[in-house]
Amino acid sequence: MGELHFPRHEYYMRLALREAERAARHGDVPVGAVVVLDGEVIAAGGNERELRKSPLAHAEMIAIEEAARRMNSWRLLNTVLYVTMEPCPMCAGAIVQARIPHLVYGAPDEKAGAAGTLFNVCQDERLNHCLEITSGVLADESVALLREFFQTRR
Repeated sequence: MGELHFPRHEYYMRLALREAERAARHGDVPVGAVVVLDGEVIAAGGNERELRKSPLAHAEMIAIEEAARRMNSWRLLNTVLYVTMEPCPMCAGAIVQARIPHLVYGAPDEKAGAAGTLFNVCQDERLNHCLEITSGVLADESVALLREFFQTRR
């Protein structure tokens, strides 16, 4: 995506950052996600692993599930997923399985990033779907949220 679309990416990433802030308020790592279809947010979620006591309750998984319900399809064609932090292998796999065509994320994840940092599940041509990735959108804001969260826990 060119510079023309960058302000739009920032707008939706700010909404994802709001979801991340909500996650932090209930003790979860502050990661947020939103799914956009034709310029409209159709799903949003923040991490809820602690809240739900579930290893599957990552922001992306929650947003993907909600989007699938809203679209009445497991194929999330023509959507864009915005996430404050690079998806892990589980979430990257779900993104591929949902056929999401475009992922936009903020901060890279040096420990579990599966959209280019450690692995690139999202663009592995051996899989049945590859997608466009835009990284680094409002990364500083995402990193600041994460840093603040972990500093208060140490």
